[in-house]
Amino acid sequence: MNSVLSTLRVLEEVAARQPIGVSELARVTAMPKSSVQRCLVTLQQAGWLRVVDVDRTRWGVTMKALVIGLRGTGEQDLRDLARPVIKRLAAETDETVHFSLRDGDDVIIIAREDSSQAVRVFIEVGTRLPLRATSAGVAILARLDPAEAGEVLKHPVEDFAEPVPSADELRDEIARTAERGYSLNGSAWFRPHVVSLGAAITNATGRPIAALTLSIPEMRFVPSEEEALARLTVAAAEEISGLISSV
Repeated sequence: MNSVLSTLRVLEEVAARQPIGVSELARVTAMPKSSVQRCLVTLQQAGWLRVVDVDRTRWGVTMKALVIGLRGTGEQDLRDLARPVIKRLAAETDETVHFSLRDGDDVIIIAREDSSQAVRVFIEVGTRLPLRATSAGVAILARLDPAEAGEVLKHPVEDFAEPVPSADELRDEIARTAERGYSLNGSAWFRPHVVSLGAAITNATGRPIAALTLSIPEMRFVPSEEEALARLTVAAAEEISGLISSV
């Protein structure tokens, strides 16, 4: 029983302090490093934790904890929590909204609300895309701890047909995104002839776990409307973040 309680304590501390290393965990839990390491490995094998900074061996939680937490409070899943906000953003803009969840170095589109217009952006729900290839991913990377974002940029993108920006290009884009508060893909990566604005969604600790993307056919995008569309997208993402934090 003591070992189970210790493992749960380590999980809680990682969730509260991520990314975090063994030494700091040992200090805050008052446990020997060897015991902390065993707990971390157990939680990793069970799918609850993963190494987010390989160079310094710092740990973070996976999405499993979020999904279990939401279901435990009576929510079917994150989509149900966010759906009213997504539908409202799509109605306000009459453009397609994609809701993407981070999974390691990728995002998975878990919900979509379509524009009513004849020409619209369409990506299938369930599509998995590299963080590095999407405006949703860049919005998430811009809110990550710099060490964790840097770790993602070290990993090559494999088995992806479309060109992906270089690490240097992405660092510049992440910096611009962090400064303005949203990502902007002006028909540049992954989807030609599409302009997309992305805003990160965070959990109660401020960690980015998902993103909203407003996707607009380039032919219909009016540059002078960028700031107004961005405000709506960011406000919707912040509303969903607040709902997650209150669960």
